[in-house]
Order: sequence, then structure tokens, then C-alpha cells
Amino acid sequence: MSREPPHGFLGHVKRPSSPGVTAAARQGMSVAVATGLYGISFGALAVVAGLSVAQTAALSLLLFSGGSQFALIGVVAAGGSPVAAVATSTLLGARNMLYGAVVAPLLSVQGWRRAAAAQLTIDESTAVAVGQRTPEAVRAGFWTAGIGVFVLWNVFTLVGALAGDALGDPRAWGLDAAAGAAFLALVWPRLAARRAQAVAGLAVVVTLALVPVTPAGIPVLAAAAVAIVVGLVAPSAAATGKVGR
Repeated sequence: MSREPPHGFLGHVKRPSSPGVTAAARQGMSVAVATGLYGISFGALAVVAGLSVAQTAALSLLLFSGGSQFALIGVVAAGGSPVAAVATSTLLGARNMLYGAVVAPLLSVQGWRRAAAAQLTIDESTAVAVGQRTPEAVRAGFWTAGIGVFVLWNVFTLVGALAGDALGDPRAWGLDAAAGAAFLALVWPRLAARRAQAVAGLAVVVTLALVPVTPAGIPVLAAAAVAIVVGLVAPSAAATGKVGR
């Protein structure tokens, strides 16, 4: 009688790791470390802005969206109302809905796994996932990056919040640059095609034009809209790095 193959993490069949899966997991972990360390900056800045340690930790645990969290404490620190802080944070976090539309068909998860995937759908996990070539590597990259960032971001948020003023200005450490550099390293290989370069260039122009005149979050959504419009106008061009190619 044949036996059912053992199931691995999150219900997927456990198979010997292919080089692509191993590389995706390593990529996800390296991004998780770089991004997670940046949580120190958020924790310290949030406490300086007037949030308690518990409030700061809750934001990272429940909201779990770095850009939205920094936007919220930025409004609070500037003396803005709670309504303005939440509105700004929500607007900036709207990009995650676009990410969800991209990764949902790649992961094909249901039930509690779908809810977990929704919580872990952020810039980094999405970028690692869509950069892979096989479904197995997509899942490995997404879950490694998502879980890794979630754990480390929350741990280092607490470290930053507890240290508070003793850290001085954590932005002087360059942790914000490290997180941005890790994300850029993920995106860069996907800009090899001329079409991708043109879309990225146009998105940058639109973003730079809107930053001085629109609320936080609008430039990000406008940049995403650029890519969507190009995709609708010229759908025949195949995206580079397509999964399963």
C-alpha cells in the first residue's frame, strides 16, 4: 500500500529542496534581516512621538506595514489629530491591496493560510515572491520573507521602544538605507527589459511630481497606477521573470 507523502509547513507537500527554492528562502531571509532591523527605528521614533511601549508594539503586531506605521507616527509627532493619522496611514497602506491581487493566485491558499498570507503581504514578501521562476520557489520566498520580517520587525520594534531616547536618532545609523537597499536589490534584476525600465522611469517621475503637492500615500498609489495603465494599454508584452517560465 502506498503511503501519503509527508506535508511540510503550511500544508504543502514536502519534497527535496531544489536550488531555486533554497535560493528563494535565502533571499527572503536576507531581506527579512535588513528590514527587521529597521524596526528599531520605528520603535524609538514612536515612543519619542508620544506612544507608549504597548501602543508601539501593538502597531507593529496588528498593522504590520512599515510605511503606514511611519506615516501614522509622523502625523502624531506633528500634532495632527488621530483621524488624520489613521487616514494617512490607511491611504499609504492601500497599496497592499494591489499586492494581494498579485500574490493570491501565485500562492493558491485557503482558510487560515489565506488569512495568514494576507497579514504577511507586504512590499518585501511580494517582491521576493514575484521574482521567482517556479511555484515552489514563489511559496518559499513569500513565506520566508513574510514570516521573517514579521518576527524580526516586531522584535526590533520592541527593542527600539524600550531603548527610546537612549538610541538618539536611529535614522543616523543608516538602517532606513539598509532596508531600501535590500528592496532595490530585489527589484533591480526585473528592470532588464526596456519596457520595465520605461515603466519604472515614468513611475519615478510621477512620484516626484506628486510628493510636494499631495498627501502621503497618493504618490505611491499613482506610481502603481502607472504600471496598471501600461499593462492595460500594452498587455501583449510578456512580463520579465514570469513565474513558471
